[in-house]
Amino acid sequence: MASFNIVMPKLGESIQEGTITKWFVKEGDTIEEDDMLFEVATDKVDSEIPSPVDGVITKINYPEDSLVAVGEVLAVVSLDGEVEETEPEATDSKDEKEATTSDAPAKAETTDASVDDSRKLSNRFYSPLVKTIAKEENVSLDELESIEGSGVGGRVQKKDIMAYLESRDNSAAQPVAKTESKSAAPVVEKKAAPPVSIGANDTVVEMDRVRKLIADHMVMSKQVSPHVTSVVEADVTDLVIWRNKNKDVFQKKYGDKITFMPIFTEAVAAALAEFPMLNSSVSGDKIVMKKDINVGIAVAKPDGNLIVPVIKNAEQRNLVGLTKELNRLANAARNNKLDPAEIQGGTFTITNFGSFGNIIGTPIINQPQVAILATGIIEKKPAVLETPSGDVIAIRHKMYLSLSYDHRIIDGALGGAFLRRIADHLEQFDINRAI
Repeated sequence: MASFNIVMPKLGESIQEGTITKWFVKEGDTIEEDDMLFEVATDKVDSEIPSPVDGVITKINYPEDSLVAVGEVLAVVSLDGEVEETEPEATDSKDEKEATTSDAPAKAETTDASVDDSRKLSNRFYSPLVKTIAKEENVSLDELESIEGSGVGGRVQKKDIMAYLESRDNSAAQPVAKTESKSAAPVVEKKAAPPVSIGANDTVVEMDRVRKLIADHMVMSKQVSPHVTSVVEADVTDLVIWRNKNKDVFQKKYGDKITFMPIFTEAVAAALAEFPMLNSSVSGDKIVMKKDINVGIAVAKPDGNLIVPVIKNAEQRNLVGLTKELNRLANAARNNKLDPAEIQGGTFTITNFGSFGNIIGTPIINQPQVAILATGIIEKKPAVLETPSGDVIAIRHKMYLSLSYDHRIIDGALGGAFLRRIADHLEQFDINRAI
């Protein structure tokens, strides 16, 4: 019987595992190419996976809610439509059992100081990549169990074990007093949350999977980066007048509605080209300067959760290109149609507090980036203007821009200058700009 294995797909460069959230088929179902087989969720995105072949589902190896490593066989498809029904012979079973028994001592020896058999010895799941790193770096199972994971449900990810190894190496390099133990690496104590009393009239709501991921990511970001926030007020009167004058013509000409966000993105991309340190990441004691300027835009989904699609090479796009790409990504995000690649590779993020009627915000950095910009609502305000004949009070359109940045590598002078440059781009918007 010709068969085809359906494996857990790799949905991104850093993705090593995924959770099967839903099966659209069951054993015995006949499927055609491009029929949806299952939905998989990672710490990046949810995706529906189609079948690459025609056939009959003969075996499903993992039920819903299973966490599965990339490359594992999820299901088997019979390509000729036949379901194979075979029973192993008793002699084969006996031989296999004897072989397993005879191999047991040797296997125990090879895995004594490694984590190859961690599935049997531990209740935690370790991806193949994490287990490979642990084996190569001689990390014992006890050590691996002590590492606090940043993944879903506390799972240890590559960055967690790499951070542990760096911490262990740094500890080993330090002189140790004779009275001190040399065996254990320093472990950052996690503060326990205070207990919450639940009254008779209170309602307890379980966080959904995405909300748990967001919560873990936000806590991690605050622990990793010392956050500083700077704020400026920008006079965007000319920008508002230009958009009000041209939005209908723009939509008629290009088929897309233009909001303020493409203009904000254009200003940010131009400022990042001038201040490359803000377009970087921190790796240990090194700064990784990003060549591409990929701007992520936080989008609120109908379920209340946020997702950040990324506009790649934003500095290379004109205002029309930014508008079309932003509208496309926002629509895909709200309809859960984003591809994994469309939320990866961001080097800077913008979040729009103004869309909720807020004047200002202090956003949390989207790791491993080093800065994030929040845009507030645009309001009419009285302002003092200098004129050749003296100062006058006029009604102007103003907004607050707030920048949170990683104080490990960005000080107040650099962060403030970058934020001021964004405001300058917006304030100097050409009111006569052609569309």
